[in-house]
Amino acid sequence: MAGDRGQNPLLKLESFGQSIWLDYMSREALDNGNFKRWIEEDGVTGATSNPSIFEKAMVDSHSYDDSEQILIDQGKTAEEIYQIESMRDIQRAADLVRPVYNRLDGKDGFISVEVSPGVAHDSAATLDEARGLWKAAGRPNVLIKVPATKEGLPIIEQLTAEGVNVNITLLFGLPRYREVADAFIHGLQRRLNAGQPIDHIASVASFFLSRIDVMLDPVFEDLMKEGGEKADLARQAHGMVGIASAKVAYEIFNEIFHGERFRLLIEKGGRVQRVLWASTSTKNPAYSDVMYVEALIGPETINTVPIETLDAYRDHGNPALLLTHNTAEAHQVLDSLPKLGIDIDQVTQKLEDEGVAKFAQANQKLLDSLEKKRMAIATHQK
Repeated sequence: MAGDRGQNPLLKLESFGQSIWLDYMSREALDNGNFKRWIEEDGVTGATSNPSIFEKAMVDSHSYDDSEQILIDQGKTAEEIYQIESMRDIQRAADLVRPVYNRLDGKDGFISVEVSPGVAHDSAATLDEARGLWKAAGRPNVLIKVPATKEGLPIIEQLTAEGVNVNITLLFGLPRYREVADAFIHGLQRRLNAGQPIDHIASVASFFLSRIDVMLDPVFEDLMKEGGEKADLARQAHGMVGIASAKVAYEIFNEIFHGERFRLLIEKGGRVQRVLWASTSTKNPAYSDVMYVEALIGPETINTVPIETLDAYRDHGNPALLLTHNTAEAHQVLDSLPKLGIDIDQVTQKLEDEGVAKFAQANQKLLDSLEKKRMAIATHQK
């Protein structure tokens, strides 16, 4: 699968301080040994899941049929079946990366599980479900994914104060990122003030990148056709806003987590909230299929990739420390957007709303599929 370890570009990423996680989860990969091989041969140190991933895994696979049959026979609802089956996968994956977690003293080796997107705008429901998932997982190397909505901010703080590992997901905007980092830091400070340890708490802030370019590139392409000064600016920004946002986010990360404010928490055992690059598959076939990996390699970062991107980078990746390169150009790209009539804050808010809606749709599609299967079996048994 991976070939010569010495020649595998994926294995070289660790030397630059970057972790590779899978944007993928399936029972088939857990059963056939692929998941373990990705860890051992490609240096994968974690994985993430969401309703879309589980919807594909459960609906398009027969790997769950036997265990689902047992749960249906027990009278479980579609929601209960999903919760039980998905948590079994999460626990198995967490156990497979546990050696990484142990070897690195809890600095890596995590599996993420997401609260239901249907409660993304309900703080109380999100908190209740997050606590339930954390308890059900029963693993120190699990991260609970909380959407970076306004309603999610107090949940990030509260869960951190309770000692729960949090992955902040569906993060698009730079102002929101500062709020996310503040929520994490406030949670750590509250926990310290309560006399509780903070040395085992992990958190990541997951920026979704390619979706930004998918939304803005058509706007740039229209402006490029019109010609003139705007066309030149649009040409420079085309396909670059996602990466530019990530580079500026990394500057903010270093400002916050390597500044005086967080140094005091580090002295108490606190760990930085690493930035994670998500949605890193390339949607535009005109772009390199590893562009959202290649440009964003840097210390204390994570890139979570689908299997196709993992395979592509293994085949022709060229690791180099590029995350801090061309930051002036990244600022220029973002600064040019108002001149092109683009309000990036409105764009990122729309992407956040759409992201929550898409996950909710995938979640409902999965539950509908499980309910049909449950009803068909129940009817057949009568």
